[in-house]
Amino acid sequence: MARLNGLLGGGRTLDETVLADLEELLFTADIGVSTATSLLEAVRTRVRAQALSDPSQLRQALRAEMARILSLDGAAAALPPFSPGLVRPWVVMVVGVNGSGKTTTVGKLAAKLKQAGHSVLLGAGDTFRAAAGEQLEIWADRVGAPVVRGKDGSDPASVCFEAVRQGVATGADVVICDTAGRLHTKAPLMEELKKVKRVIAKAVPGAPHEVLLVLDSTNGQNAIAQARQFHEALQVTGLALTKLDGTAKGGVVIGICDQLKLPVRWVGVGEAVPDLRAFSPDEFVEALFE
Repeated sequence: MARLNGLLGGGRTLDETVLADLEELLFTADIGVSTATSLLEAVRTRVRAQALSDPSQLRQALRAEMARILSLDGAAAALPPFSPGLVRPWVVMVVGVNGSGKTTTVGKLAAKLKQAGHSVLLGAGDTFRAAAGEQLEIWADRVGAPVVRGKDGSDPASVCFEAVRQGVATGADVVICDTAGRLHTKAPLMEELKKVKRVIAKAVPGAPHEVLLVLDSTNGQNAIAQARQFHEALQVTGLALTKLDGTAKGGVVIGICDQLKLPVRWVGVGEAVPDLRAFSPDEFVEALFE
């Protein structure tokens, strides 16, 4: 964005040189070739129609186009808030690669749901990393939510099934199932996640009601590949973008929204519970251009 501000500042004339520099800038950014191309075409069309005459107008046009993409052409605004529907328990399956911040996101989400007055039960479906179960138990204790945990190395599908079953038995409003980090390029691991999803549905027909994909905003272009693979395997319903508190600005999510039409539900900007925030396309684009 600093390069973009430099390109569009300083009283430059909006000509083919500026557009060529913009093309280079967008193609070297993390938004993806397809999205960069569509942004360029939208800008060029307006320039040809003489709707844009100076770089400041071009900057505003880019902002508007990015906001349109992130709002899924306005469809995202029509989505209900991330809250339990009519079914009880409302089951949320949280997925993502290793180190993306899944377990922390599960804990923060549980805290927010508890604060909203919902009863929450957690399922420690990451049975391969011992620290994950312990981390989830710490969050469960912190937010006052029970947690179902199996033995280390046990079948994650059975743990998630038991969590949902207990959610049914205790009348929980929401069951959130954490899962082990999965390299999206490893087919056997993705098949196991599919199994977890199928088994959850046996406990409550139609579950999971939400499949939340947690993405590390520092991963750049790799995050688009992750989102595509997880979506193809699990029919993701929404995204949580983490680690926006560092130097990462998460522009890659523009490419994900453009190519996969998946709504961003949450952004993580720190370690505390309030730092998991509901996503606003307009606020996000404004932050990008700061």
